[in-house]
Amino acid sequence: MQAADQGNATDLDGRDLVIGIVRARFNDAITSRMAEVCHAELLALGVQPKHVTTITVPGALEVPIALKAMADQDDYDALVAIGCIIRGETYHFELVSNESGAGVTRVSLDHQVPIANAILTVENEAQALARVEDKARDAARVAVEMANLMDDLL
Repeated sequence: MQAADQGNATDLDGRDLVIGIVRARFNDAITSRMAEVCHAELLALGVQPKHVTTITVPGALEVPIALKAMADQDDYDALVAIGCIIRGETYHFELVSNESGAGVTRVSLDHQVPIANAILTVENEAQALARVEDKARDAARVAVEMANLMDDLL
């Protein structure tokens, strides 16, 4: 067992990684921008364009099943979930937020593949727009860092 603390070293070298992105189409203006920013950050971290696959699903509840299909292929070092859930007047917000989050986590744990969860859960469109750039960039960085960490651990 190594005595080194691997938690202090951030490995953001994406040169040898294959990353999959699943984007929910619901709230398209927000999620399409998030996908663009995430993709650009992945390329900036060295991931080759041919090693980034983006698929689109109708909404946040469909994200986990698409992530599972990608994880089943065993071709991806990490995945990214992109979506935007804006609170409405009914309980539906909580249902979609909770179930999509639980689904993303389940796929990650079941397949031992890191998934950066960039599904925004916000009160209104203004909050979503304020978070698009940072959340998408962070998701790319989390995907690369965790893929490298898992490679070291497994």
